Amino acid sequence: MIDIDLVVIGGNTAGLSLAAEAQEAGLPRVLVLERSSTVTPHEAVGRYRLDVRYLVEITAITSEADFVVLQTNDGAILSRAVAYAEVPAGRPVRPGYSIPESIVDQIQVGEMGLPDGPIDVLVVGGGEQAIEFAEKATERGDQVVLALTGSADRLSRLARETLTTLEMGRHATIFWHTQPNGIDDVGGHPMAIFEDRRTPDLQFDHVVYSLGLDVADDAFAQRNTTVDVTNGRLFLLQDIEEHISHPAGRLVPAGNAWSTLRDLVFSELPAPIPLPTVDRAEELRTRHYNATITHFEKAHSDLWLIRVKPDVGDASHRAGQYATLGLGYWEARIDAAADPIDQERQEKLVRRSYSISSPILDTTGYLVDPHETEDLEFYIVLVPPSDNRVPALTPRLALKDVGDRIYLGPRITGRYTLAPVQDPGSTVVFLATGTGEAPHNAMITELLRKGHHGPIVSVVTVRNLSDLAYSDTHRRLEARYPNYRYVALPTREPGVPKRYIQELIDSGELAKVSGTDLTPATTQVFLCGNPAMIGPPEWDGDNPVFPQPRGAVEALFDLGFKPDRRGHPGTVHFEEYW
Repeated sequence: MIDIDLVVIGGNTAGLSLAAEAQEAGLPRVLVLERSSTVTPHEAVGRYRLDVRYLVEITAITSEADFVVLQTNDGAILSRAVAYAEVPAGRPVRPGYSIPESIVDQIQVGEMGLPDGPIDVLVVGGGEQAIEFAEKATERGDQVVLALTGSADRLSRLARETLTTLEMGRHATIFWHTQPNGIDDVGGHPMAIFEDRRTPDLQFDHVVYSLGLDVADDAFAQRNTTVDVTNGRLFLLQDIEEHISHPAGRLVPAGNAWSTLRDLVFSELPAPIPLPTVDRAEELRTRHYNATITHFEKAHSDLWLIRVKPDVGDASHRAGQYATLGLGYWEARIDAAADPIDQERQEKLVRRSYSISSPILDTTGYLVDPHETEDLEFYIVLVPPSDNRVPALTPRLALKDVGDRIYLGPRITGRYTLAPVQDPGSTVVFLATGTGEAPHNAMITELLRKGHHGPIVSVVTVRNLSDLAYSDTHRRLEARYPNYRYVALPTREPGVPKRYIQELIDSGELAKVSGTDLTPATTQVFLCGNPAMIGPPEWDGDNPVFPQPRGAVEALFDLGFKPDRRGHPGTVHFEEYW
């Protein structure tokens, strides 16, 4: 009989992580048993020098005093503890909402093969299997978004390392603490509608749900394994749901499996000593950040122009699209507000989506060519804390400078683009509040670069003229291009009448100040910024239901313009996240 300290059944990320952590802690005899001929990730075997035995079938698990006895097709094993990490057979859990029949072929529930790629894929799940699936998709060359539904402390070390690798290499975008609450059919492709309104709706070629398994039968019985353990030394490693259960075993989340086993069975081994705070923060920056701030210009203390260069990949994008920036919760804040976060999130990233702006003109005075830039520009305002909201990202970003590290999401996307503008002689009107003009800067640059000769009008409302960081550049454009007009509408500037965009539309003043007719047949209107200005409608069949107070979309609708809605492009286009 082989004498072992710890036997791990199952060569997946949870099982291999436990084996690696046990060995690193000083446990001398650790054995991994795997039913198949391979483990995942296979490189972990060499990296951690794991002892793995393949093609092992277990027929019985019993206990004798303070030991567990395993009967296998290769003999008996005596162990101080056994951890069961195999994922049992079961029916994949389906999402709690219906999927349109027209796109069911593009929705996958459970672990199956993906269609021929590369494709744009969303993986929804919170456990080890979801992460493994996302990693395999990136290895195929797919563009991957992983929406994690579970808690990070349930994940094994190797799973967390995989997430870090995916983020650092910009191989995948990781959405923490949010998930889709619905899927729509838009143009024959799945559109994921996220529960967090700060996460924009996204369109994919394929959606994979890896939400766990509904296991009806005894997991050990499925493997023809009899179990009779009474000493509490059989541990059942859980993924996202407690789908493995047995009265003889203790349920243990994969994320703290080793600490639990050490406390209950291997207490002679010392607990790990935590790293000092400063070292830990630097370690987290190295682990999570994948880009560098190359430009940080303050129009004033609360308004910034920031450029970010990724470590890998390029900065190519379509004008009007957005990217994700992130900093760790461990970073210092410029204000004294207290983040409403728990210990689990203290070492996580806070991420926000920002539309990509443009410097418009390069250092020589020519229109910027986005294909020749290595970084992305963002137009960001410091958000102060309030009674019901403590902003997490901008108070940390306020303390950064050129050369500092930051997280940049790999997915640059968005449907708010110039695709509707097909006629170079048409009128294009951009309406924005504050930093909502960021995507319009890039879109105006693209129109002028392509020789658009119809009227182009950009209207921006801000509190004070000092809140217009790009005003001098726009005035230079006006002097150079006769078809371009820039209109600034301050609402709190002394001596300047307060005027809001929707009021200008209703009164007919917008056409006067912009110097062009607002004719629905020949005009495309783009809106970005405060939702109260935009006033995006809900839809009752073909009828728009507008919010109150009245927004710009309703005012334009009354003039004969048609707002965009899914599957029905119009002449009024607006960014849908804030």
